[in-house]
Amino acid sequence: MATIKEVAAHAGVTPTTVTNVLRGRDRASESTRQRVLDAVAQLGYRPNLNARALVERKAPTFALMLPCITNPFYPEFMLHVGLAARLHGRYLIVCNTDYEIGHESRFLDEVAGSLSDGVLVANSPDIDFDQLKRVIARGTPVVVDMWEDPDSPPGIPCLSFDARRAGGIATEHLVELGHRKIGAIIASPRNGMHDMRYKGFRDVLRTARIACPAAAVRYCADTFEGGKDAARDLLSAMPELTAIFVSNDLAALGVLDAAASLGRQLPQDLSVVSITNTQVSSQSRPTLTTVAIPTQRMAIRGIELLVEIHAGKHRAPPTECVPGLELIVRESTAKAPPG
Repeated sequence: MATIKEVAAHAGVTPTTVTNVLRGRDRASESTRQRVLDAVAQLGYRPNLNARALVERKAPTFALMLPCITNPFYPEFMLHVGLAARLHGRYLIVCNTDYEIGHESRFLDEVAGSLSDGVLVANSPDIDFDQLKRVIARGTPVVVDMWEDPDSPPGIPCLSFDARRAGGIATEHLVELGHRKIGAIIASPRNGMHDMRYKGFRDVLRTARIACPAAAVRYCADTFEGGKDAARDLLSAMPELTAIFVSNDLAALGVLDAAASLGRQLPQDLSVVSITNTQVSSQSRPTLTTVAIPTQRMAIRGIELLVEIHAGKHRAPPTECVPGLELIVRESTAKAPPG
């Protein structure tokens, strides 16, 4: 691979001139600039980003840590994060931990502060906050994004949305449609990551004086199969239910499949509402009514916050609740059936 000195010799300029041209600095004439670019193309020169990072003490990348790339929410979130990083002149390094704490630790040890100038961590049930604090202590910005409880921040820079309110909005929709026999499928362990969404569901039922016994609630993995199996069990045990609140879109798609296989007519005799508004929620049959969370806003703000922390604009760990919850009514909900 060609070196910067070889490019300079080929173009008849100094290495500094080559550097200035490649970084867009207006310190060379147009003819000189063109000679440099021609030499770069002819010799196949590629800048050494690691060397540049060491010299400038600024890596050209941000890192994004995700728990599960197969969940359709995370690729959508990653897309928005990547676009936001490019607007700030950064590339994106992505780590899919696949819920392995050891993999998360190795990634942070190898990447944070060396290959990457900051780390955006998508909320997951397996975050090691002690390790994130050690990364911050070494001087590398870290932001936890998609946190679900604004009233209980994790003690490090954090972006959250009001998941409890999202659960309330979804449930209010069912109540307003006249449903009184409502079940719930929570796509996380009991008291787990979706607990605030479930609390919002319970808040509304309590206000409306609608009972939801423990028998009408199922916990499952946040997967299509998890939602499908939970719905089969719930609807077989309680066929009188006219509506189901599901804490996440992916599990809700499994609920739709299970209900259809059991002969339930959606939404004529069973309504299903969810939270997130991933792209697949508008592609299911029936299309899924869901509460949209501010995914794009949170992705963009996450990168902005990393940039601000890196520039020293925050003395204390910032915590922000990003607004933008919205009920998206589609085909999976309708008025409660008579009786």
